[in-house]
Amino acid sequence: MRQRVVRVALTVALVAVVLLAVPLALAIRSSLYADQRDTLERAALSGAIRVSPDYTTGDPVELPAPPAGGRLGLYDPQLRLRAGSGPLTGDVAVRRALGAEVVRGRSGGDLVVTVPVSHAEQVIGVVRASSPAAAVRDRVLAMWAVLAGACVLALTVAVLIARRQARRLAAPLEDLSRHSRAVTAGDLGARAAPSSIAEIDQVAHAHNEMLQSLTELLRHERDFTANASHQLRTPLTGLQLTLEAGLEQSDEGRLRGVLEAALATTRRLHTTVEEVLRLSRSHGLPRSAVPDTPVPRVLHEAEERWHGPLARDGRRLECELRDAPGDVHVPGTPVAEILGILLDNASVHGRGTVRLGVRDLDNALAFDVSDEGTVHDEAARLFDRGHSGNGTGTGIGLALARDLAVSLGGRLSLSSSHPATFTLLVPARQAETTHNGSTEGDG
Repeated sequence: MRQRVVRVALTVALVAVVLLAVPLALAIRSSLYADQRDTLERAALSGAIRVSPDYTTGDPVELPAPPAGGRLGLYDPQLRLRAGSGPLTGDVAVRRALGAEVVRGRSGGDLVVTVPVSHAEQVIGVVRASSPAAAVRDRVLAMWAVLAGACVLALTVAVLIARRQARRLAAPLEDLSRHSRAVTAGDLGARAAPSSIAEIDQVAHAHNEMLQSLTELLRHERDFTANASHQLRTPLTGLQLTLEAGLEQSDEGRLRGVLEAALATTRRLHTTVEEVLRLSRSHGLPRSAVPDTPVPRVLHEAEERWHGPLARDGRRLECELRDAPGDVHVPGTPVAEILGILLDNASVHGRGTVRLGVRDLDNALAFDVSDEGTVHDEAARLFDRGHSGNGTGTGIGLALARDLAVSLGGRLSLSSSHPATFTLLVPARQAETTHNGSTEGDG
């Protein structure tokens, strides 16, 4: 590309120089010859004024100095040289001037101007001024040499500017090509840097946006795999333990209870898979696509699910509705999934009594999950994917909970390090009453 830009610029500059230099060279030649003829004419006129009519009777004639390098002479009507310098016999130009006209021409390699001398309406002589044409030609050649040097200088400057512009134009495109090759090699973090050329910046911006979209798509795909494997592991483990316990029990009534627990665990597994799949496919659906559930039911289901596991570890679970009204609805499935992750985190990493409370914030609800433990990690890193404070986990649970909260238009944060408290803010709405008087989400 650089060579093409230089060639185009050089061609344009060469055409411009030719179109300007050729007429200028012709104008210089014509001007120098015209100037020399004007000089000769002025010298001849000056000499004609000094010629007295009595020169024919022998009165001496004092002609002015001839032009530099030239000759100035007076001729009588018989074409004889009477004063000054020049050919002894008048030439064609002198003969023509006897017809009472100023003559400009060439004679024997000289530029010649002849001016008639009149008296009593008669031509009594001719003043002839001449200079070598070679002198003017040398001046023309010298000026042409200067003009040629200026053309060469202009072409050189044009080439230098063209090379600089070629580098300026090619560098962003070469940088974009390098970034594209880096992306092909697997570096999805490569981005094209902005330049000072608007058109190339538009291409680079479109390239970066496309790469960002592809990166986000790949990240969601990878996150879905990690989320699914993480969230499936705990329910499957619970299902396995429940079934193993059922095999050890031979009593039919107790076996029925065990199977019911296994069925409930399986249903939670199905719900978890559906929610993670929803998050992966669309990175959050509109609120209308997520079924709403009354807040008391969400708390009741969370208490029913986690009371037993925490009790087996000798820990208590306290659920409190606080000042939240009972007719407020939230997206039940994702909120339950987030609370499950937070309660599981409190069960594994916390200590003492676990508390789940709900606070009313007008247009939103705040779900607080706390225990009597302490969070030692930085709050900004807790939700980073792959970060595990004590090194015993995969660092996915809290990251998944944050993504779920964002998909609902909410926010998940660490509100207190001691006691460890996580707060989930979720947009809420009042239950809508149908025509038959029932409430949506309660059936």
